[in-house]
Amino acid sequence: MKLRNSLLLLLTATIWGVAFVAQSVGMQYVGPMTYVCSRSIIGGVVLLPVIAVLNRNSSIHSGETPQERWKGRKILLIGGACCGLILSIASTIQQIALLYILVGKAGFLTACYILIVPLLGMLFGRKCGLKHWCGVALALLGLYFLCMAGGSFGFAKGDLIGLACALLFSIHILVIDHFSPLVDGVKMACIQFWVCALVAGVGMLIFEHPTWANILAAWKPILYAGAMSSGVGYTLQIVGQKGMNPAVASLIMSLESVISVIAGWLILGQALSGREIFGCVLMFGAIVLAQLPERKKQSV
Repeated sequence: MKLRNSLLLLLTATIWGVAFVAQSVGMQYVGPMTYVCSRSIIGGVVLLPVIAVLNRNSSIHSGETPQERWKGRKILLIGGACCGLILSIASTIQQIALLYILVGKAGFLTACYILIVPLLGMLFGRKCGLKHWCGVALALLGLYFLCMAGGSFGFAKGDLIGLACALLFSIHILVIDHFSPLVDGVKMACIQFWVCALVAGVGMLIFEHPTWANILAAWKPILYAGAMSSGVGYTLQIVGQKGMNPAVASLIMSLESVISVIAGWLILGQALSGREIFGCVLMFGAIVLAQLPERKKQSV
């Protein structure tokens, strides 16, 4: 189960890493909230037939009382609404950050959730072992070599926006960790996308002036981000995180930064430097370290 969930989260990171290319291209045509709203609608639509098929092939509500069914639906709606609200704000801030800073630096700042998640988890009684903290330190070092090509780091306006994005995605991971064992992951993901689309859509109508021409011009990056990054990626995150330590899950998903560099090289022709390759090696080393089993204490 743990290996399967780890592979699902690795696939999630791959989808999200490629999505950085789509996000960068999409912002050439539409505003941040328009992009988030459009991709979320597609993500929600993609999951509707999936839910219909799953409901048809499963014997839901068997042996449940009406009170238990109502309680389950209530938790599902609350979980989906909370995830959708946080996701909408975090995704919009991530898009805004790309207006101020380079993609590499945005990837580094966003992936700082690998450090923030265990820190926030400690507030709720979750403990991390030494290997987790070593994995976090190694991953941060790898991200630095991977994304900070100039070797410098400063906090300007865009940097603070990127850090705010990392904090919100950390909260998103912990909220999923709380609700995913209690509800159907695919259904919660679907609700999440519709709530995300609603929140971003309201902001889009207030702060932006979207046109159908611009949205249609960006249909390829929006379609990928909606169907794959949102519809498939965030659903795999919810399913893959079930039963996983959120600190370990965040480390695996942080590989999206590695994948984004590789995708930029393959799709956009951006070459990898020796420094970036070294960062990738450190990142993979951090993931392997975090996945090593804890040494059991022998009883005397």
